[in-house]
Amino acid sequence: MIFQGYYLQPCPCGFFGTREKQTCSCSPQQIYKYRSKLSGPLLDRIDLHIEVPRVPVQLLHNRKAEESSKDIQHRVEQARAVQCERYQYRPGCPFNSVMNGEELRQFAQLDKEGQEMLQLAFETLGLSARAYDRIVKVARTIADLDGASRVDAAHVAEAIRYRALDRGLLF
Repeated sequence: MIFQGYYLQPCPCGFFGTREKQTCSCSPQQIYKYRSKLSGPLLDRIDLHIEVPRVPVQLLHNRKAEESSKDIQHRVEQARAVQCERYQYRPGCPFNSVMNGEELRQFAQLDKEGQEMLQLAFETLGLSARAYDRIVKVARTIADLDGASRVDAAHVAEAIRYRALDRGLLF
């Protein structure tokens, strides 16, 4: 896992599932103690936490054509232009990541299903208010990348999936 340019070990022994180290030698108690060093308030400030597992070579041989880098670049540029237009009144930082509460209510209104999904995630994962806002901001960005004017449940679901540390899935 990378945190602001630093790679964090997945567990105390450094297990990566590589050829050099096939198994984790840590006890559940050691892993829990190691994970608890990352505090909730620190994790709340990280918008995206995802795990990128090793890909079996068979999948690499049989992969289908995906969206090209050029197409992705075009979508990102379009989303950026939408955000620059949306936040033209604050030219210094025209991005969703710095939305305040009023802007969240104005520009990132969730549909009913998205609200229910986020409420369920909030209750089951024990999310903080900061994590809740970050998920909504990421969902707004995903909607922008999708070319959608509203944030719907699919955007919220994707944003929630990017909060793996909140779910205790990483490491």
